[in-house]
This record gives sequence, structure tokens and C-alpha cells, in this order.
Amino acid sequence: MIEDVRGLIDYDEAGSGPTVVLVPGSCSTGAAWRPIMATWEGKYRCVTTSLLGYGTTAERRTERDPSIAHEADILEAVIARAGGPVHLVGHSYGGLVSLVVALRGKAPLASLSILEAPALELLRAMGEEAHYSGFRHMTEGYFAAFKAGQTDAIAAMIDFYGGAGTWASWPERVRAYAVQTTHVNVLDWASAMGYPLAPEALAKLSLPTLVLTGSESHPAARRANQLVAACIDGAKFHIVEGAAHFAIATHAREVGAHVAQHVDGAT
Repeated sequence: MIEDVRGLIDYDEAGSGPTVVLVPGSCSTGAAWRPIMATWEGKYRCVTTSLLGYGTTAERRTERDPSIAHEADILEAVIARAGGPVHLVGHSYGGLVSLVVALRGKAPLASLSILEAPALELLRAMGEEAHYSGFRHMTEGYFAAFKAGQTDAIAAMIDFYGGAGTWASWPERVRAYAVQTTHVNVLDWASAMGYPLAPEALAKLSLPTLVLTGSESHPAARRANQLVAACIDGAKFHIVEGAAHFAIATHAREVGAHVAQHVDGAT
């Protein structure tokens, strides 16, 4: 743990070698990275954490102040504890937070890997209204169901990302944690929608960057990440065949290989 004055921050590490900081997405903890870490067989010093409101990382946001800057603050604290420069790897919402940290330029980074970040505001900034509306239609229905007291409201969001039936395929304990942390995920979406991600900002990013998405992911998610890569000079963009949003679990070997190649090339 990191004992910060604003609350605890999850921190764990394993392995040796170049330091890779792994940032999970919503409804997850650092344990989500175990399948990827297993493929690396101790090749890297892997530092894991949990974002605000997950694991034992204390929430700092409120409905009135859901700024993603609070997430960036804790991730920068993790990087400071790890000692830089580090290779930063983020999945889903963790990918967006990692991108924000890179853009802020306060933390020493050797490389950046983004695995399907919910960069919906970039879609809007670049006139991709149809794809942007896909995200907004999903979130509006999801939020309304949650507000109405529907226990498994988050299932709609999970199936949007992973495809129909994804929610039903998850183990009961995983579904239970997602239900338990739905209120945190709602804040995550407020954080993402409140961050004005612009192509001009991404164009100024000078950092070896890898962006991954799945061939079976929602078209809006694929397009958003394609645009992230296109806006960053020299960024590499790869589509993981047969994978959807939760590729770090379903296609760990393929994702792990892409990230390892990127890390090794930037080390």
C-alpha cells in the first residue's frame, strides 16, 4: 500500500527487470493482470495497482467533482513509488487514465501502451458522431437503469464492450464485484466524459506508444482507439484478431507478446 494523506493506494510488485506499471480498468484490481504477467514469466518488474474506489484504493471523487485528474494523481504516486522511468500499460478506463498521465508530463515514462481506452470525447472532437452516439446511447440507458435500482444495470455496459452474452459468461464472483462497484463505474464514466481529449493534445505527445484493440470489439471502441493512435506521432496500432474488450483475460498470450515487444523496443 501507499499511505497517502487522501487515502490508501493499492501497490504491489513482482518479478525483476524493466519496470512495467500495469493499470486495470473499471470493476477490477491489479489481479486482472495476472494472465498477462504469467506469460512474461518474471521477465519484468511488474507493478500493479487499483484505480479509485476499487480494491483498497480510497475514492477521492464525488458526483460534483469526478475529475479524472484525481485518478492521474494516484497513478503518478504509484509511478513515483516504483521509480522511473517506467513502461506504463493501461487497459480500458485504466488506459484512458494512463493517457492522461502521459499528457500531463509529470511522471517519468519510458513508453506507453493503451489497451482499448474509452476515448469517447476524442470521437466527438473529431466529428465521429455516429460512434460517439454509440457510447452515449449505451451510457444513458445504463445510468437510467442504475438510478431506477436495477441491480445488474452494469450488464449492459459489459455486453456493449465484450459482446452479447459476456456478462452471463462471467463467474459469479466477478459479476458480484461488478455489481458491488457499479456506483464507482458510474463515476468512471463521468470522469471520462468530463475530460476534453483533443487531437491537438495527442499530437504533442512524444513517447513510444502502442495502441491495441480487438477485432471483435464494439466498432465505436475500435474507432476511438484507432484515432488515438493516428493522432500520436509514430504510435503503433494493432488489432488483436478474435479478441474483444476483455482481451487481457481472453487473449493474454497475444496481448502480452505485443506489449513485451513494445517494452523491449523502448528499453
